[in-house]
Amino acid sequence: MEMQGNRHLAVTQQQAWDALNDPEVLKVCIPGCEKVEPAGENQYAIGMGVKVGPVAAKFAGKIHLLDVMAPNSYTLTFEGNGGAAGFGKGSAKVNLAPPAEGAGCELAYTAQAQVGGKIAQVGQRLVDGVARSMADDFFRRFDEEMQRRHPEAYAVAEAPSPLAEPPGKRMPLWVWIAFGAVVLVALLLLAR
Repeated sequence: MEMQGNRHLAVTQQQAWDALNDPEVLKVCIPGCEKVEPAGENQYAIGMGVKVGPVAAKFAGKIHLLDVMAPNSYTLTFEGNGGAAGFGKGSAKVNLAPPAEGAGCELAYTAQAQVGGKIAQVGQRLVDGVARSMADDFFRRFDEEMQRRHPEAYAVAEAPSPLAEPPGKRMPLWVWIAFGAVVLVALLLLAR
C-alpha cells in the first residue's frame, strides 16, 4: 500500500516538529494507542489495539527515525507484530516547510506499508478503509492537541485574511485521512 499527502497546519514548523516527535502527543493522537515510549536514540516502542473487520489485536512494535534533519524532515521506518492477527512494516518520509504565503507550516508525507497475516486476509478495501479512518482520527486529534497547546496560532489562523484561499482551494479531507492512515499503519507495523 502506498499513500501520500500534505496539509497546512496553523502552528509553526518548530511547533509541529516538536509535536510529531513528542511521545505524549503521539499517544494522545494515535487511535487505539496504549504506549509510545523512547527505546533508544531516535527509536520508540509502541503498543496499540486495532480492529480491522472481524480481526482485533494488540500490536507491539518499534519506530526508527532515520535521516533526521530537524525541523525539516525525517524518514520513519516501522515494524509491528499482532501475533496471530498479523504483522506490518514500512516507511514514511515526513517533510515540514514554511508555507508559500501566510503563517503556519506545510506538512507533506509519502509512505509505503505491507501487512500480512489475518489482517491482510480480510481484504485490501477493508484495510484501506480502516487506515483512512484512523488517519482521519489522527489528524483530528492532532489538530485538537495543537489547538490546546498553541491556541494563539489557531486564533491568528481563524482571522480572515485577504490572502486566504477560498474554501474550495483547501486540502481535500482524503489527503489528511491518507496521511493518518500511513502513520497508523506504520505504528501498527512498529508495534511488533
